Amino acid sequence: MKITQSAALTPSLASDAKELGAALARLRIARGMKQDHAALRAGLSRNTAYRLEKGDPGIAIGQVLRYLDAIVPGKTLLELLSETDPALAALSAQERRRRARDLSKRELDEIDF
Repeated sequence: MKITQSAALTPSLASDAKELGAALARLRIARGMKQDHAALRAGLSRNTAYRLEKGDPGIAIGQVLRYLDAIVPGKTLLELLSETDPALAALSAQERRRRARDLSKRELDEIDF
């Protein structure tokens, strides 16, 4: 009887797989690389890259490591999960929402025409 990997995992392990996929996708986006280019560099199909980034637990660890190496050569899985890449910090800064503040009297006078 064939069992899917998703059915065999506990909910916490399935969540871990999704977090790993999301971390890979986030790193790829932070590095400005398209998914199909990363898949090509890793020797994977685009569908496999898509499944990997969605956290499919049926993807082999070797494919995960090849995909990571295609995005950032030399980066380890531990470094990926600790989010030490400078591109991720830059992406976080861009994504951070900034609060709107009231304009000062001087700023209001400058735009008043």
